Amino acid sequence: MVCLGNICRSPIAEGILREKTKHLDFTIDSAGTAGYHIGKSPDPRAVAIAKKHHINISKLKARQFSRIDFENFDTIYVMDINNLSHLISLSSNAQERNKIRLILNEIDPKNHDSVPDPYYDDNGFKKVYDMLNEACEKIAIKIE
Repeated sequence: MVCLGNICRSPIAEGILREKTKHLDFTIDSAGTAGYHIGKSPDPRAVAIAKKHHINISKLKARQFSRIDFENFDTIYVMDINNLSHLISLSSNAQERNKIRLILNEIDPKNHDSVPDPYYDDNGFKKVYDMLNEACEKIAIKIE
């Protein structure tokens, strides 16, 4: 799961997908395209919305996406077009590029919308949670 700073959208998505697939054995992680918040916990508003849904993301720590992530992960979900463009620019071949997906395409493959960044909108966290919950439900069904 990848967003800009790895303190709002991607940790929420990581927490949701972990919860939905906790009975399965595979790795779910999140990262940011930028290094603004490396080592920091998720935004308190992200922690609060996840907690409201009985998901604990408070122990997660922000990290920046690394080229090694292309080797370590089979699928890389991005939250928006800017994240998509950034990761495509980091990729070195078609195999890496084919791992990158807009998360909302899981709800509707024709959907090219972005998960909005709620950082500057306190009220946006509920909307973001709902969008990611729906997408992660589709991902969990595909995995099983």
